[in-house]
Amino acid sequence: MAMFLISLALAAVAAEAPPTQAACPATSVGLPAELASWSTPQPLAAAKSADATSGATLTLGQAADLALSPTPDMRYAIRPSRPGGSVSHGGMAQFTVAKAGTYRVVIDGAAWLDVIADAKSLESVSHGHGPDCSGIRKMVDFKLVPGRYLLQIAGNGAPKVRVLVTSVPAA
Repeated sequence: MAMFLISLALAAVAAEAPPTQAACPATSVGLPAELASWSTPQPLAAAKSADATSGATLTLGQAADLALSPTPDMRYAIRPSRPGGSVSHGGMAQFTVAKAGTYRVVIDGAAWLDVIADAKSLESVSHGHGPDCSGIRKMVDFKLVPGRYLLQIAGNGAPKVRVLVTSVPAA
């Protein structure tokens, strides 16, 4: 009887456990054209302050591995909603948009990100996760007009984050 109760208890626990995620294939996951550069990032040092972003320029459609700085060293353009603690990392980079449309910021971490124009953080229009097994953790969309923007990354747990800013194809 005791063995039956133990088996019943184990079955109940197994029924409540979340399903395990399937293992990712050994080969890379096929990504849509706008995310194709995700697997071939360029190294780039992020700026520690908004006035030093000229050397930290992202190219639209090209992934970059951004080297970040410890949060206490950061001088953000505007205070991030979630700046992170003393052991987190952050950075800034600029990018330029030539054509109005929806643009997606893609990162591989759980960092907080802001897209800034005219000293204001812009509201996102959509956010989600990347394709399974792609390494993309977060995707955030913004409606942008031609101009220069500042990408501010805060509260990252690691001293590096992969980032890609790309246009979203029209549906």
